[in-house]
Amino acid sequence: MTPHLSLHTRATAAGAVLELAGDLDHHTAPEVRAALPGLALRPGQQLVLDLSGITFCDSSGITVLIAARNHALAADAAIALAAVPDRVSRVFRIVGLEQVFPTHPTAQAAEVSWRPTPS
Repeated sequence: MTPHLSLHTRATAAGAVLELAGDLDHHTAPEVRAALPGLALRPGQQLVLDLSGITFCDSSGITVLIAARNHALAADAAIALAAVPDRVSRVFRIVGLEQVFPTHPTAQAAEVSWRPTPS
């Protein structure tokens, strides 16, 4: 049995924060993808994906993170990853995602570093 994924969203001044916990894999990635259209992002804001609770991430998980990036860019918003676990960070480095996603130690650090872009 695959552990489930919990997904929680919250709004900040910087934009939406999507907190994920559990396995981000081919069983759970569709749940994250389905949540993306419901995230309210305005131009100049930032979508933060808080991965502190992620226990595993496979290629389907990586694909849904890229889908989240595309969703943010389509809204003329930025995206950042927060609290990426070491075991997941290693995979991201291997596939080159550290070049695609800015990362922060915590979601709060991502919010603090956010600078609104002029509309």
